[in-house]
Amino acid sequence: MRIDTDVVPDYPLSWQARALTGLMWGTVKPVSSLLMRHPLALAGAARLGELGRVVRVPCPEHVALAPAAFSACGGEWVRAGEGLDERKMVLYFHGGGYFSCSPRTHRSITWRLSAAARRPVLALDYRQGPVHKLADSLADALDAYDCVLRQGYAPEDVVLAGDSAGGHLTLATLLALRDADRPPPAAAICLSPWADLTDIPRRENRWQDPMLPAGRVRWLARRWTSGLDPWDPLVSPVHGDFTGLPPLMIVTGSTEVLRDEARRVAARARESGVPVRYEEWPRMPHVFPILADVLPEARQAFRHMARFLKEVAATGSATEDTAAA
Repeated sequence: MRIDTDVVPDYPLSWQARALTGLMWGTVKPVSSLLMRHPLALAGAARLGELGRVVRVPCPEHVALAPAAFSACGGEWVRAGEGLDERKMVLYFHGGGYFSCSPRTHRSITWRLSAAARRPVLALDYRQGPVHKLADSLADALDAYDCVLRQGYAPEDVVLAGDSAGGHLTLATLLALRDADRPPPAAAICLSPWADLTDIPRRENRWQDPMLPAGRVRWLARRWTSGLDPWDPLVSPVHGDFTGLPPLMIVTGSTEVLRDEARRVAARARESGVPVRYEEWPRMPHVFPILADVLPEARQAFRHMARFLKEVAATGSATEDTAAA
């Protein structure tokens, strides 16, 4: 596997994917249109998300969960099985539009990512809107990164990852670390990143996306950027200079309304000399790896992530050997 490459995975579309995308058209997309339309609906959705924190989300028996605490927020350690390399870790930022979801809702991703990376995953329960601002979420991410370094993890043994809004937070964290001249992690994985919060109409895939309504994404971006400069790279990472960032893996679906943002992130990173593995999966919905319990394509995507991380590790080892020689 090459790190710097574009990939369109050539797998036959499963019947599960056909059925699920059809179901999303009639359920998830209309609900999303309602939730992302009025501040009161958004606040109500956030409250429902709070209730979700106390709901028990089952995991396989071989998965171990442990709480984690930080200065302003918490999280959980996720370990999938024994024999993990405890000297290394993944810091994961869940998605949810910056107003919903939590580490609990994303366990189907985090435990599989732990198994793929063969290391523990720390899923951060960062502060979100409508009570908190984007700057609060970013402060929590940077605080968590500092904390794991203080615990003895070397930057080269840390991987950042996130989906959707968590993909945005991953990119913003990388840019903030670089701007502060702080050591970067070894690599980052972004699943369907929401990377452009400027007030742009999203015309590509607005009818094909089975999950996200383009107009509602635009409305949400306006809300979170109120009083901010939406062109600031920490607000819209796609407009940043990616020089000095570590290797990236970007995974998206071909029919997503956010697909072009993922493409643009990959292009911007390469312009800055950053190796990028960009994977565009045919007809997959937004953040499809979270559906790995039912989608064979999603389970295959984690195998691709495992190979990406192995390639990053091999490249890093080769660089160290060359420098030593």
